[in-house]
Amino acid sequence: MNLVSARIITADVEALVAFYGKVTGLMVKQFTPDFAELQTGNATLAIGSLRTLQFFGGDSVARAADNRSAIIEFRVDDVEKDYERLSGFLEPYLVQKPTLMPWGNNSLLFRDPDGNLVNLFTPVSPEAVSRFSGRNEKESGMD
Repeated sequence: MNLVSARIITADVEALVAFYGKVTGLMVKQFTPDFAELQTGNATLAIGSLRTLQFFGGDSVARAADNRSAIIEFRVDDVEKDYERLSGFLEPYLVQKPTLMPWGNNSLLFRDPDGNLVNLFTPVSPEAVSRFSGRNEKESGMD
């Protein structure tokens, strides 16, 4: 089994497309006004409008801007450099400046415009680096 995608349901697809494009520096491809994808080497972050819920059984399946249990995580080459690049942009969304976590990742936490928690992280301790060393850097987009 392989996790290939996570999807955010939103009332404002355009805002999230612009936000994630700016944060990641990657192109977010918008297929329709109701659906877009940000593809990384390992997985895809999909962004769907409330109207897409009709394909999954109706409005009660999910609610936009109502998540307080998941964190969307992106491994980056240097979280400090990304923080420098994005600090002004992320100021209204910032939860925590880059901080070394007990498990060895340097982590930057912020929320997207819908309130979803986002983590940009860089493994820095030998243990954290080794957790990711077996993963293909080309596949993960971390060339």
